[in-house]
Amino acid sequence: MPIADTPLAGAASPAPGAAEGGEASASGIARAGRPGPPPESVTPPGDTSTADTPPGDWAPVPTPHGLFLLRPVTLPRDLALLTGWMNDPAVAAFWELAGPPDVTEAHVRPQIEGDGRSVPCLGLLDGRPMSYWEIYRADHDVLTPYYPARPHDIGVHLLLGGGTDRGRGVGTGLLRAVTSLILAHRPRTTRVLAEPDVRNVRSVAAFLRAGYRKDRELELPDKRAALMIRDRAPTPPA
Repeated sequence: MPIADTPLAGAASPAPGAAEGGEASASGIARAGRPGPPPESVTPPGDTSTADTPPGDWAPVPTPHGLFLLRPVTLPRDLALLTGWMNDPAVAAFWELAGPPDVTEAHVRPQIEGDGRSVPCLGLLDGRPMSYWEIYRADHDVLTPYYPARPHDIGVHLLLGGGTDRGRGVGTGLLRAVTSLILAHRPRTTRVLAEPDVRNVRSVAAFLRAGYRKDRELELPDKRAALMIRDRAPTPPA
């Protein structure tokens, strides 16, 4: 939806996030558990050329701000940390998940126990948990009636947890890193999407700086969103 939809966010399934300036959230409210048809089987038997690798298996990557790693959320271990972030006013304005721990748990647990359509992760910078991400199948999300979906579209929601990580370009740098990881580990994905609230101008700006383009505006049930798209770079000629 935080770099997702508060100060920075993005996509259309479950979501919180923050980016530049007021970049607390980049995407928007949690939709990760929204109903939709289950994804098809990932890979034909015996074929590894198009296999998707889950975020928990992605290696850490260097960024201008430190070594970054996505780690799938674990409950109850991460619940207090996430609840604190969701109650930050900069995040709550766009994620709408402020409240006691059971509110956060009700958003995150269905994703953890679901079919892998949406994967909630902590972002660790040099080993320090500092952001929350949702990597989800946008083509199997309730967002699909609102835009021309393509098979294997991936959506991302992000929020920067602490104020010290906002306003310094961290959100943009991490968006670039995570988008590159998605495209590297999801070979059939041709583009990565985000849908921050149009009012979250800092989030939209962070996506633009990270190489996304604003495709259109969408009238979603809970907000007017900017559909941000990062296309896979064309393969250079042999």
